[in-house]
Amino acid sequence: MSDILAQAAEALGAKLDAGAFDASAKFEIEGLGAIVLDADGVRVSDEDADVTLKADADTFQSILEGDLNPTSAFMSGKLSVDGDMGTAMKLASVLA
Repeated sequence: MSDILAQAAEALGAKLDAGAFDASAKFEIEGLGAIVLDADGVRVSDEDADVTLKADADTFQSILEGDLNPTSAFMSGKLSVDGDMGTAMKLASVLA
């Protein structure tokens, strides 16, 4: 497991209010792997999810640090969304 993925999962877990997200989402980070989050928490995994968000490592880090709004990243093509858009929007509000 990549140290970068483990650190990203930990940072994402710190932002996620335990139990506040009742769906599943996967962040695919180009060239590194994937992180899944759901009501059980955050983990490095490549399992299926309700929505998959794909970005490069720099974009993902900027979103996590609050330097880049996920909606802006999506609109500019830096973040792609595959799956349930409602779940993606719910995730954005939980992590805000």
